[in-house]
Amino acid sequence: MDAKVKAIEQSAQIGHESAFYRYGQLVLLVIAAGTIYPVLYLRQIYQSSMLVALGIDNQQLGYLYSGLGTAFVLSYLPSGWLADRLPPRLLICISLLGTGVLALCYATYPSFGYLRLIFFGFGITTGLTFWAALLKRLKTLATKDEQGRFFGMLDGGRGLVEASLATVALAMFTYYTQKQGQTLGEGFQRVIHLYAYSCIGLGVLLSLMRDPRTPNVSAEAKRAKNGKLLDDLRFLAGLPELWLMTAIVFCGYHLFWVTYSFSAYLEQGSLGLGAAAAATITTTKLWMRPFGGIGGGWLGDRFTSLQVLTFALGLATMGVAGLIVAPMLHTIAVSIALVLFIGLMAYAIRGLYWAVLDVCQVPVRITGLAIGIVSVIGYSPDILLPLINGWATQHFPGLTGYQIYYSYITTVGVLGVLAALALSKRIA
Repeated sequence: MDAKVKAIEQSAQIGHESAFYRYGQLVLLVIAAGTIYPVLYLRQIYQSSMLVALGIDNQQLGYLYSGLGTAFVLSYLPSGWLADRLPPRLLICISLLGTGVLALCYATYPSFGYLRLIFFGFGITTGLTFWAALLKRLKTLATKDEQGRFFGMLDGGRGLVEASLATVALAMFTYYTQKQGQTLGEGFQRVIHLYAYSCIGLGVLLSLMRDPRTPNVSAEAKRAKNGKLLDDLRFLAGLPELWLMTAIVFCGYHLFWVTYSFSAYLEQGSLGLGAAAAATITTTKLWMRPFGGIGGGWLGDRFTSLQVLTFALGLATMGVAGLIVAPMLHTIAVSIALVLFIGLMAYAIRGLYWAVLDVCQVPVRITGLAIGIVSVIGYSPDILLPLINGWATQHFPGLTGYQIYYSYITTVGVLGVLAALALSKRIA
């Protein structure tokens, strides 16, 4: 009897330690993801200051982000291949250190040609060595009943990290430009340095940590090495559910990408906010990410991830459509409310669409490869959207350019809802 009780207690302790370990690893992934990406997308808060500091126009800014997107698309498939074969911690450390060094180069305000190389490099350090490693590690940490929760906590948690860093950065920017009389370029440079040193510091810290529970080459990695790449690709290409998921990610990412334009949108025409005020609102929008990501993940586990994702896609699409007509109401409050609401929905979408991978019947040994395939197409808007946004705002100055851009996003959002409904019908 005593032996039986002892066995039960030991089993409970193992389960507790397992949960503690998994959630501890989740926290590390959240911090890494929340630290590495913001420096790439400072335009969402500081676009006007960024243009002045770098001496470029909207169309050139579009070229920079299109180059970044090209690097992402080229990286995603080999990123999945790497994630199936190398330890995630190694890949994540390399990514953080590389991104930090590139950010220091970025802060020197080099010529446009060098800027294009730096942004392409950002795509390599956050795409090739980071993205699939992050997602595969997260998927293997979560149990089947925790997929929505873990992916939601990843996106919501990284949003919390991003918002915290952004709040500190904005306080620095405002202090040095308004209190100390520094130029916008000098203030923006301090912001870049904050993110650069954060990436380098975290990369060094993680490189010094050891994970005794994770062998250097796992059994799954060994099986992946023994697999045939063409056979695995052929198998994944034959999964209709995976292609529908890819369409959902493609359309959902449009709705996330549109949030990068909100700062510049709020400074246009009849809306006419100043750079500091627009930056404050878009920083506030970043605080929607913990609520959207974690809340969406919790609802996804309570109902289904796909159901909640479908509603979030529809609501975000309606919000973007609202931004098209909001300036006609001649009140800034409506536009601000829509910006915050779209942010909330977009972050819920980001927190949920990777949880849908669980219904696509992908074997664990090639999960990284599947993530790479979905990412190549799903995140291809990284190439397309900067060009569309840059062209529209350059050739149709003021609010008109943003209304054209948001009309395109709204159309794609509707297609995303249809793809989600089709996947729901297929797995019913």
